[in-house]
Amino acid sequence: MENVIIIGAGPAGLTAAYELLKKAPDKYKVTILEESGEIGGISRTVKYGGNRMDIGGHRFFSKDQEVTKWWDDIMPTQGKPSFDDIKLGREKQLKAGGPDPEKTDEVMLVRNRVSRIYYKHKFFDYPVTMKPQTFKNMGFVSTVKSGTSYLKSCIVKKPEDSLENFYINRFGRTLYGMFFEGYTEKLWGRHPSEISADWGSQRVKGLSISAVIKDMFSKIIPGKNKKAKETSLIEEFYYPKYGPGHLWETVAHHIEKMGGTILKNHSVKGIKTENGKVKYLTVQCGEKTEEISGDIFISSMPVKDLVDGMNDVPKDIAGWAHGLPYRDFVTVGLLVNKLNLKNQTKIKTLGNIVPDCWIYVQDTGVKLGRIQIFNNWSPYMVQDPEHTVWIGLEYFCAEGDSFWNMKDKECIDLAIKELVSMGVISSPSDVKDSHREKVKKAYPAYFDTYDHMDNIIEFLNGFDNLYCVGRNGQHRYNNMDHSMVTAFETVKNIISGNKSRENIWNVNTEKEYHESKQN
Repeated sequence: MENVIIIGAGPAGLTAAYELLKKAPDKYKVTILEESGEIGGISRTVKYGGNRMDIGGHRFFSKDQEVTKWWDDIMPTQGKPSFDDIKLGREKQLKAGGPDPEKTDEVMLVRNRVSRIYYKHKFFDYPVTMKPQTFKNMGFVSTVKSGTSYLKSCIVKKPEDSLENFYINRFGRTLYGMFFEGYTEKLWGRHPSEISADWGSQRVKGLSISAVIKDMFSKIIPGKNKKAKETSLIEEFYYPKYGPGHLWETVAHHIEKMGGTILKNHSVKGIKTENGKVKYLTVQCGEKTEEISGDIFISSMPVKDLVDGMNDVPKDIAGWAHGLPYRDFVTVGLLVNKLNLKNQTKIKTLGNIVPDCWIYVQDTGVKLGRIQIFNNWSPYMVQDPEHTVWIGLEYFCAEGDSFWNMKDKECIDLAIKELVSMGVISSPSDVKDSHREKVKKAYPAYFDTYDHMDNIIEFLNGFDNLYCVGRNGQHRYNNMDHSMVTAFETVKNIISGNKSRENIWNVNTEKEYHESKQN
């Protein structure tokens, strides 16, 4: 029996463990090493004061049928619960002392995908639509400028050597400046002109003005193929009843039932290599340090940390890997009585709040990047969704900078002040409770030494028994489903004996994958 060591209990690591134990139970012994005490990585669910926080928001939607079937096998879809169902479910949950993955109904809910952009104290649909309200909010002059700019971008294409040019080619300079430039700079801490266009290729995919127009006509013209839709234009998604962590905690439970081992609070500090193979890991748990050997190693730890921990790394590779940039993340959870935002949509919500999952804050007058409304992800995330609103204020920063180093109260006070200045709440007295959560290396970034990522990949592929999976494991801004697919491909290679890594690294790079239809 071969000994497989998996670094990280996030979506990629857990998926790889589950697949190995399910498809070849008598061939592999699987051990997962998780640095934290939690399951799910950045897809975990944080529990605080009877409420739950989704770190960064995780919509369960994929064009990959293998992924959607996998989710459905773990957690079947319930559909859209009625308000009465929600009330009864909340009462049942509270009587049981809170949700427990082993005791509660493990189901996915169908949720409405509603997001808007906050810009100059007005709200715009995201992605931007061609509705009359959009043009009214923009004003006549801005509308004319936007149209002229877009037409120019259709004729004169810029070289796509930066994220800025990537956006301008698809939306025109005016719309880029209104709806992408400021938010992107908040997210990455760099101007889009300094960021590789690769980020746009992987995250924005086929979204453009033409895609928005096609989507609009597909809804009003009979016979159009409703399945051909860009990911950013989907109108519904699946979501675990108690947040993404609920699904991954359930997967972890299945792994242990199948004989796998998950060791929490085990941090990999060193990777011993010899003759083109990984021999063992140096692992720290509390005050104890030990060496854990294996036959096969699957890593979802940040590429920077992986290479930093290796012995005998060529100087140039070590420098490029060490220079790989990341953006870190802070969420401030606020429990409020109500929001000063009226529900002017046709979507009915519990408590008659706005139906948004996210509100993107394009306004550069505040540091705030996005607002999550957890009630709308799942009402079961909130202890009292009828009378309170549980929101997450998302900030992007760098570990060790002044914002990251703020004390909890100082950071929370700033978040409340910004929310009041935006008119989202009336005053600080509206806040009933608060919590801050910090996440390191949430977003692998596409600048600095990222240009040498191909060299780093070639180096890592030189280790016969090492596989890199997931967002940080590949230093690629993957969605959760893409991270899972890297695990699927890895397990297929291991079981079949395929020594290539090309199929693993190619996940979320092919244009066909991005723009393929759902069959």
